[in-house]
Amino acid sequence: MFKDLIYVIPKEKHSEEDLRDILTSHSEIKFVSLIGIDLSGNDTDERIPMKVFLEDISGFIQGAIQTDGSSVVLPGIATLNNAKVDMIADTDVNWFVDYNFEFIDEETSKPIGTVRIPCFLIHEGKAVDSRHILKAATTYVKDTLFDSYKKYPELLAAYGAAFDDVSDVIATAATELEFWVKTPEDKAEVQELFTSQVLQEQYWTRTKGVVRSALEETLLLMEMYGLDPEMGHKEVGGVKAHLTESGNLTHVMEQLEIDWKYADALQAADNELFVRTLVKETFRRYGLDVTFLAKPIDGVAGSGEHTHLSIALKLKNGKRFNLYASTDNNFLSIYGYGSLMGILKNYEVINPIVSATNDSLRRLKPGFEAPVCIVTSLGHSVDVPSRNRTILLGAIRDLNNPMATRFELRAPNPFTNTYLALAALFVTSIDGISYAISNKKTEADLLAELSKADGEETAYLEKDRAYRSEEDVFEDYSDEERSRLFGKAPATVYENVLALDKYTEKVDVLKSGNVFTEEILNSFRIGVERRWLTEIDSRIISDYTDEIRSFKKLHCVENALDLDVANWQKVNDLRQYLLKNSYSTKSLFTSVKDAINAGDYATVSELQIKMDAKIAELRSLYNEYKNNLLDI
Repeated sequence: MFKDLIYVIPKEKHSEEDLRDILTSHSEIKFVSLIGIDLSGNDTDERIPMKVFLEDISGFIQGAIQTDGSSVVLPGIATLNNAKVDMIADTDVNWFVDYNFEFIDEETSKPIGTVRIPCFLIHEGKAVDSRHILKAATTYVKDTLFDSYKKYPELLAAYGAAFDDVSDVIATAATELEFWVKTPEDKAEVQELFTSQVLQEQYWTRTKGVVRSALEETLLLMEMYGLDPEMGHKEVGGVKAHLTESGNLTHVMEQLEIDWKYADALQAADNELFVRTLVKETFRRYGLDVTFLAKPIDGVAGSGEHTHLSIALKLKNGKRFNLYASTDNNFLSIYGYGSLMGILKNYEVINPIVSATNDSLRRLKPGFEAPVCIVTSLGHSVDVPSRNRTILLGAIRDLNNPMATRFELRAPNPFTNTYLALAALFVTSIDGISYAISNKKTEADLLAELSKADGEETAYLEKDRAYRSEEDVFEDYSDEERSRLFGKAPATVYENVLALDKYTEKVDVLKSGNVFTEEILNSFRIGVERRWLTEIDSRIISDYTDEIRSFKKLHCVENALDLDVANWQKVNDLRQYLLKNSYSTKSLFTSVKDAINAGDYATVSELQIKMDAKIAELRSLYNEYKNNLLDI
C-alpha cells in the first residue's frame, strides 16, 4: 500500500493547468488510457505514453481521439467499411489512476500508474456508447422533473421550496458486487457446495488466510480511491478450504460480496467498472482466481449485483431531499410509487438489457431467491420495512433515515451492463412518475393501484396482472399462479429479446427523451444475439461435450449387479442421444448447430432448453449410477 500515491484526479482538477501540475509531480504515472464503454459493457484499454498526453493536454480533454470502431461492440453502427469512432473525454467525472503493483518504477520506487479517462464514443457525429446513454437518461430525469416543477410548483411545497429554490435533480445509484474466488485449477464437488449452501456454513463466516488478506487489501484500496466501502463479507456459497503442512490454504472455493456507497448514476457505474478490475487484480496478486459469472456452478448459488437507485432533489440553500421518501407517513412518495410502477409495467423491455447472456438466465431460475417474477414488496405495514428476498424489485427503507429510501433491483449480475440497465430503469421510472404527476395522484391513490388484484382495471397498470406481494413468491404460489399473476420468465436469451418485438408500446417508453434510439436498440440486439449463438456453438456445446466424455463406465462386468448395468445403459443412451451421430440420425448437439447455421433462432431457443434439461438429467443419472458402485 502506497499512501503517497495519487489515486483519484477529481473532476474539479481537470483543467490543463491542474493536470500538468499533478502529472509532472508524479512521474510514476507513465500512461493515459481513454475508457469508452461499448453496448456490451466492454471498456477500451490502451497505454498512451504520458509524454504524448502532456504535449497536447487540451487536445485530449477538449478534442477527439480516433479509434477503430470495428474493435468494439457496435454492430450495425461502426462497420468495417465505416469504422472510425471519436473518443471524447468526460471531464465531469472522477478519473482513477490504475497502478501496476507488480511493476515498480526504478526512479521513484513506486508502482507504474495509468490515468483512466472515461470518454464518450462518437460515430458520424452521434454518441453511441453506454456512458452517453446513461448520461442522457439522467439528463432526461432532471429535465422532466424541472418541467414538472415549473408546471406544478405546488409539488415543491412538501419540501418548503419554490421553483426558483431548486438547484438540481440528481439520479443516484449503487451496486453490490458478488463474486466467486478460488485457487487456480482446484474444483469442489457440486454436492459438497450445495450441502454447505443449504446448511449456510459459509454465509457471513470468518474469512481466513489469503482470502482475508485479499479482501482486506481490496477494501483499503477502495478507501484510497475514495469509493467509501461499507463492508466485505462471505456470501452463501463456498466450502471450507484445506490447510497444507506449511500452514497455507488450498482448495479455496468461496463466494464474497463487497458493498460501497452511493454516487450519482454515471459515477456509480464508473466506480463499479473500476472496482471489478481492482478486485480481480488484488486477488490475483494473492494467487486467487476471481469469476464474476452469474452462475459459474450449476446447482449452487449464483452471483448477483443488486442495483440500487433513487432520485434526489437539491435546493440552492444546500438542502437535499430523497424524492422517493414519503412526506406523509406512507411507504413511498408519489415519485417513489410512480417510479416503481413505471419500472414494473415496462420490465419486459428492461429485462433484455439486464439479462443479456446465457449465464445470466442460468441464475434466474425459480427457487433460492432467484428474482424471476415482475413483482415488488413494500412491507406488511409502513412501520415494518420489507425484506422479501423473492421479489424482483424491492423498496428499501430506513425509518430513521429518509435519505436511504431506494429501490433494489435483484436481477442484475456482475456482467450486466450497469450503464444501460440504469438508463432503462430511470427512463421507465419517469414514465410512471409523469403519470402520477399529470394525473394529480396522491400517495394513497398510487398505493391502491400498485396493490391491485389481477383482473382489476386501473388507469396505468395492466388489468390482468398483479404487481405487489408480501408473500414468498416461490413458497406461497404455484408455478401456474406465479406465471399468471406476475408474468412468465424467459428461459433463453432469444425469448428475452423477443420482448422488443412484442411490446412495442413499452419500447416506445425506452425511447423517451431520445435516450435509447432505434439504432442503439437494434445494435444492442444484434450484439446480444450474436453472442448468444456464438457461445452456444463454440463454448456451451464444447463444454458439454467434454463433460459427456468424462462420464465413463466405472463398473467391472464380473462385479456388476443388474442395477449397475441398467443404470449405465441409461447414462450411455443419453450420452449418445446428445453427442453421437449416425447415418440415419443426428445428435441433439448437431441439430442445434444446424439451426444456428440456418439462422433459425426460434428452433435454437427450443433446442437449447431441451439440451440443458437433458444435460441436467444426464448428471443426475450418472450420479445415481456412480453412487451405487462399491469400487471405483
